[in-house]
Amino acid sequence: MELFQHDLVILGSGIAGLRAALAASQASQGELDIALVSKLQLMRAHSVAAEGGTAAVLRSEEGDSYELHAWDTIKGSDFLADQDAVDFFVHEMPKEILYLDHLGLPWSRRPDGHIAQRPFGGHSYPRAVFAADKTGFQEMQTLYDNLTRNIRNTGKVHRYDEVFCTAILIDEGLFAGLMVIDMIHGRVMLIQGKALIIATGGAGQIFGFTTYSETVTCDGLAMAYRAGLPLKDMEFVQFHPTGLVPSGILMTEACRGEGGYLVNNQGERFMQNYAAKSMELAPRDIIARAEMTEILEGRGFTGAEGMEYIQLDLRHLGAARINARLPLIREVAIKHIGLDPIQKPIPIRPVAHYSMGGIHTDLSGRTPVDNVWAAGEAACVSLHGANRLGTNSTAECLLWGRVTGERAAHYALQAPFAATPNLLAKSEERRLSSLLHQAGTENHYHIRQELRRTMDTYMGVYRTGEGMQKGLARIDALKECYQHIRISDHNWVYNTDLMHALETGFMLDAAQVATIGALHREESRGGHARRDFPKRDDANWLKHTMAYKGPDGPRLEYIPVSITMWQPVERKY
Repeated sequence: MELFQHDLVILGSGIAGLRAALAASQASQGELDIALVSKLQLMRAHSVAAEGGTAAVLRSEEGDSYELHAWDTIKGSDFLADQDAVDFFVHEMPKEILYLDHLGLPWSRRPDGHIAQRPFGGHSYPRAVFAADKTGFQEMQTLYDNLTRNIRNTGKVHRYDEVFCTAILIDEGLFAGLMVIDMIHGRVMLIQGKALIIATGGAGQIFGFTTYSETVTCDGLAMAYRAGLPLKDMEFVQFHPTGLVPSGILMTEACRGEGGYLVNNQGERFMQNYAAKSMELAPRDIIARAEMTEILEGRGFTGAEGMEYIQLDLRHLGAARINARLPLIREVAIKHIGLDPIQKPIPIRPVAHYSMGGIHTDLSGRTPVDNVWAAGEAACVSLHGANRLGTNSTAECLLWGRVTGERAAHYALQAPFAATPNLLAKSEERRLSSLLHQAGTENHYHIRQELRRTMDTYMGVYRTGEGMQKGLARIDALKECYQHIRISDHNWVYNTDLMHALETGFMLDAAQVATIGALHREESRGGHARRDFPKRDDANWLKHTMAYKGPDGPRLEYIPVSITMWQPVERKY
């Protein structure tokens, strides 16, 4: 086991991780030695898949306002968002948009040259700033380019590409290091730091039909949970209304922001029956339930593989608008299903897309461990509550990437290194070595497949207590099977068999936490819709779920929602 020391360690290299690295380097004026650790190459993070836009108030003179953005976000969250976090967010985000503009991000523009904005679901003003339908990619590229330039100038940001983290070591109440496998060179390493920022993304791969890349496997969430940090509100999963059938690839909400229609097999724009005022621009939880209702009541279509769907119709937008504003959507539809949306409607259905929950943090992104911060989808501030509005996610990654980078940098400039956690590190090294040579009887790929099938069946758009009990029992059985998995490849060098096995263990932990939280929450709120408890229950459930790792599984506690501006009311769109 080799030891490497850095002042600040950032785990994850998506929008939040890159923004944190850039902010920390600038806040310390290049003095900090920063490690950027990723199991991927830097530009392979799932953030590049974000398509539609990033929310910010840019035009108060034209009718938008901080208060309006805050109200849209809080109402969209089904009133589970912490309102102090929302207020901070809406006031700070315009600065991030302009900062990226100054860095050279090619935002789409209006004819007068100003940054363009378009409508998105749940927003009462068109405040989605965008770069065609490749917004996440352009944000990643801009941050990457500027970070690379910063590295050339200072040499103080060290990249650990294709380095797989297996454990976060907390010793005597403080972060002491990361245990990692250098996949390229086949070596186990301990990366020690004075502070840690976790920016590893969400939990989407616990579902089978999902928009997430195969690499988004709950790693940071599960490692934080195992290290004693609480996971908050993991029962709230967002199902995006428009996942391409049969793959689940995201058909961005910008399709509807640009004027696309949702149509059932009777040719009806059925959203008039569910959200007559907002139609296709209602919040995602409402549209996802509407689509599933249409399908379950027989008004959907059936695909060649038996997957039922409804249609996303863009034809009336015309070729020029589709090619200018939605070029990626057209490209993906043609490449993956041989369908040109200029000529035919796109088959879509609700798809697992985002984790509203994550590692519990305060307003600055700090976790209950003093020298650990979390940012982006891995964190739960809570900005999104029970349902995230589109374009608030890339915004969250940018803002709290900056905030955590600055806060962790200031901490690391003053703090000493903790003692090297030799006992914890050696224990983890022994665990990895034992797993590497384990010759059990269970196939961990089959376990992963069955977990995802279980989550699709029992933790989807609509849930019941009886179904979730069955799902939880199946997850518990899979966790038992996991104790007896076999690893076929016994070499340390780029051992993807071992990496996938470790990922599956992380996924089992995250799925168990999410399902137990959902089973105990006896109400319907946002992305958590129960057939047996169909109403929102503010008297009993206006609170956040906190899951701590116990000896026999998750231990749940609850904390209040921060309400500083608006009391909950009925959501109408």
